[in-house]
Formats: sequence, C-alpha cells, structure tokens
Amino acid sequence: MDTSPSAPSAEPLTEEQQGIRRALRDLLAERAGSHGNHATTAAEGDDTALWTRATGTLGLAGLTLPEEYGGAGRGPVELALACEETGRALAPSPLLATTVLAAPLLTALGTPAQRAELLPRVADSTLTCALAAPSGIALALGLTGDNTDGDWSGGGRAGGIQAARAADGGWRLYGEAAQVIDGHSAGLLLVAAHAGGFARSRTLLFLVPADAPGLVRTRQPALDPTRPRATVQFRDTGAELLGEEPADVLGALAATGRAAAVMLAAEAVGAAAAALDHAVEHLGSRERPGRPAGPVHAARHRLADLCVQVGTARSLTYCAAREPGPGPDGGPLALAHALEALRATAEESLAREEEGHPYFERAASDELLFGPARRLRARAAERTGLFGEEAA
Repeated sequence: MDTSPSAPSAEPLTEEQQGIRRALRDLLAERAGSHGNHATTAAEGDDTALWTRATGTLGLAGLTLPEEYGGAGRGPVELALACEETGRALAPSPLLATTVLAAPLLTALGTPAQRAELLPRVADSTLTCALAAPSGIALALGLTGDNTDGDWSGGGRAGGIQAARAADGGWRLYGEAAQVIDGHSAGLLLVAAHAGGFARSRTLLFLVPADAPGLVRTRQPALDPTRPRATVQFRDTGAELLGEEPADVLGALAATGRAAAVMLAAEAVGAAAAALDHAVEHLGSRERPGRPAGPVHAARHRLADLCVQVGTARSLTYCAAREPGPGPDGGPLALAHALEALRATAEESLAREEEGHPYFERAASDELLFGPARRLRARAAERTGLFGEEAA
C-alpha cells in the first residue's frame, strides 16, 4: 500500500519539485529518517548538522525567500514538499520556527535595513528564529480565534508581554511567553507584545537577540521531543521594533498563520503516511498460513480507510498551497483534516507496534499547539462565512 504517491494532488509535480522531494528524502533517510532514532536526533531539539547540510545542498532555510536576500525564490508548493518530508522523518529542525513562521514576518514587516541584515543570515542557516507569543501561538496566528483582540498579547492589563518606551527612545519588554517553539535555541526572537495604554492599545512585533540582557529562556519538557519548546521571560529586556509604525502587525500574523497551517498540514500528512506504512508493514509480517483470516481482513479494511483519509488530507494540503495570494484560506481546514489523519494513523500504528509512539506524540503535541481540529474548522467557517452570520 503506497501512501506517498509522486503526485500529491490533482496537479502533477514538476521535475524540479520531484527532485526536491527525492533529494530531501534521501538526506533525511541518511541523517534522521531511520525509524528508531527519533529520540537521539532530538536530544538537543535540533539536528544542526542536518539543517546546515540541507541548506547547503537544497537551500532549505531560504527556500521561499527572495533571491536578492540569498534565498531560492521557490513557492509554497516546494516548501510544503519539504515539510511533508521532514514530517515523514519526524526530523527535528528549525524549518517550522525559522522558515515557516519567522521569515515571512521579517519579509512582510521588516524595514529595508532589517531585511538586508537578517534575511541573508536566515537563508544561509547561520541565524535561526522563533516566534514568541503569549496566550498560545495558535491564537496569535489567528488559527483558532480572531487575533484582532489585543487581549491575547496583554491588552493593557497585567499578563502577556508588555512593551514600554525607554528614556533613550528604545523599547523595553516585560512579561512571559510559554510554548515557544525552538525558543531555547533560536538566535533571534520575534516577540509579540502589547504596547500603549487603552487609548492607543496595539500589538507590535519586536526583535530580541539571544544574548539580550534580561532574557531568560527555559526549555520545557515536551510530549514530542522533536518539537522542542521553551518558556521565555523578559525582565526589562531591550528590544528593537520590527518595521515601522503604523503597520498591520495583526494582519501579517494572520496571513502567516494561514500559510503556516498549510506547512503544518504537510508535516502531519508526511508523519501520517509514515505511521500508516509502518502499520501496513507490521500487518504483512503477521500474515502467515494457518492464522485466522477474519482479523487480517478487518485490519486491511481499516488500513484502506486510513489510506483514503491520508490521501484526502494530502490533496487538501496541496490545493491550499496552490491558492493564489498570501495567507491561503484553505490552510486551517487542511490542517484540521491532516491532524485528524495523523491521530488516526498514529493510533493504528501504536496499536500494532510499540514503535508507533513517536507519531502519536507528534499528533498529540500538534493538536495541543495548533488545534484542536474542531476549533480550526470553526475558525475557517467563520472567516469564509460558510454558515452565514450564525458562524460568528
């Protein structure tokens, strides 16, 4: 049962796209893709050697960055292919935090000087980034609710992260963000903080380098060691405003969230396909003459249903990746289907073999961080007006 067809959607892949898939799959199989070494590759959260090599050979870190900044200038379909392969291998890397989340925000909001300084370092893998947002990254990105309400970033009250003007005209940050993906290791933090009083209440993004005084980062125990997270505290920490005021920070976060949902869906599809492959392999090893045929036939039907579920999630993911314009509306819906497919295949794999647990850990972790699926669907329906005014 082949759960990874060469054409992941109705439109066939180009020769170049197929080459990206093959090259990355071979590299991941060599460095981080063996079924038994997820824990060892994730010991420090990221496989830095893998990330450097993938960037050197495939330009992975800057895959979608403009060529003027040293990027490869590819589109969302190529990035989705890369995410599907890293998801299949459960490879710990800065791809999500740096390339999917931070780089688009730097590109959309950064001043010309900030883009010229930071994006080439992102593209050559010498700079990794993390997005720090209080109240959960899913809400900040508008995946599970409307992020235009400033309460999630602080809302002028205690809690969240507060930004205040310093005497020298700069900015100081106070507060805490939990569940920051790659927050313990990133060289640069993009911090969503609340600024101004009630009359000028607004959410802004700030740049905080890893060595900034007053920055305290603590890696958290994680259900999925390949998706490391940290608690980040700001204790009178100096920060640089990303871009210039006024800027549509909340709109940029929401657009990034919808695009990131596609890449998260691609990761989940890759992991679901791998979990299903292992379940099929395990079932094949149990098919021997003399054993009752009934349970085997029932298991085959179950796996066939799961294959259809994974294929549907894959099709939705690549349809969303091909939507024109920034922030595809189909992203959150594709992510909801992909998370459900991953959980179903992970449960099936776990029921048949002990080594299914890494896929189950990824499924549970991603639902906690970005879901659950029902809230992703509800938010997608609200945005698109699928159920009219009652959706709100």
